[in-house]
Amino acid sequence: PYLDKNWLIWESAAGNGQIVSKLQLSGFDTVSSDLLTSQNFFDYSPPLWDCQVTNPPYSIKYQWLDRSYQLGKPFALLLPLETLGAQQGQKLFECYGVEIILLNKRVNFNMPIKGYSGNGAQFPTAWFTFGLKIGQSLTFTKIERYDDVATFYQSRTSPPG
Repeated sequence: PYLDKNWLIWESAAGNGQIVSKLQLSGFDTVSSDLLTSQNFFDYSPPLWDCQVTNPPYSIKYQWLDRSYQLGKPFALLLPLETLGAQQGQKLFECYGVEIILLNKRVNFNMPIKGYSGNGAQFPTAWFTFGLKIGQSLTFTKIERYDDVATFYQSRTSPPG
């Protein structure tokens, strides 16, 4: 719900295309790239795109964040929640800003060998966003599963009290 339907979405670490497929099913136009198709995120970007949405490799998450900010366009990166507490992440967030979409459940990643484990990751993740103009620093969302496809919807709960 936080992406503009008129945007061309770039999935910059497309892998087997799961995020691209979900975006297309939701009515978004997409363009994708991946190191597997000889398109290195650090020296490639498509000629046309409006917003980057991806689950980047966590081993290079801070470099990915830095390059994403340098590109100067909106993005949503699915990253481990611990990224928020790390010095490298904090330097970038302080410099450029960040809005974080917290998830009520752990993401059930499709692992190359194990497939879907059914229990979600062993660590919490969140969408770290820039330029989406969500309007608040932290947003709480819920994940609902239908046929192993996660659907996100915005939670609009009133603050306690």
